[in-house]
Formats: sequence, structure tokens, C-alpha cells
Amino acid sequence: MKKIMVLMLLFAVTIGYSQEWKTDFTVAKSEASSQNKNILLVFSGSDWCGPCIKLDRDIWQSAEFKEFAKNNLVLERANFPKKKQNQLAPELKKINEELAEKYNKDGMFPLVVVLDKNGKVLGKTAYKNVSPQEYIDILKSFLK
Repeated sequence: MKKIMVLMLLFAVTIGYSQEWKTDFTVAKSEASSQNKNILLVFSGSDWCGPCIKLDRDIWQSAEFKEFAKNNLVLERANFPKKKQNQLAPELKKINEELAEKYNKDGMFPLVVVLDKNGKVLGKTAYKNVSPQEYIDILKSFLK
């Protein structure tokens, strides 16, 4: 019985801190509009870009960011993996390329774009070697 309670607690904590990264911008915009939230669009090279991997590990996976995002953001990831085993479905690759054409013309990785619920750019940043709270403060500065 004790093991079951511990497992249930761990499951509840995991669910509470999970993030739902969208991969369809139309869905992200619709959700942002219905929830009156901004969109955090991240251009990432998940299997080749060192700063992208650090940003995910140090910021996106932090409890502070997860709590902030849950209340304020719809998360959208445009991933551009290079390794053959990580390649995306052609439709998703096309969606990401279209997003890059509109929001990341310079091809920067990682690029973090904060958008309003209609897709208007509020601010852009990249990886910074700062604490999660400092990174959240940077994101908040775009929302004022």
C-alpha cells in the first residue's frame, strides 16, 4: 500500500510539472486566444545545438519556468533536428520551415520569440547563462 501511495504521489507531481509543447502553430494560436495567453515560440536544434540543449535542461525543465509557463504561456517548439533517426514527419518539417521563414529569417539557434495571441512579435532572445528566474524576468520584460 505504501508503494502505491508513493507511486501515485510521484505521478501527480510529474503531471503537475509537465509541459505541453505544441508543434502546430495553428493550435498554439487558437489555445493562446481562448486562454488569453502569449505564445513562446522556440526554434531549436534538439540533437545538434549545444545552447539549445542547455536552454532546455537549465530553463525549460526548471520548476520555476514550468510554473510561470503554466499560468502565462502557450509553448510552441519548432525543432530542426539533423540526425537521421530524429527527422520529423514531412508535414511538421514544412510547418517549422514556414515558422522560420516568418519569425527566424536569420536562422538563429536557439531563438526564443515571445508572441501575443495573434502572432505579433513582442520580443526575441536566445540562450543566456542565467538562472531560471532571471530568464523568466527577461521574458516578462517583453510582456509589459
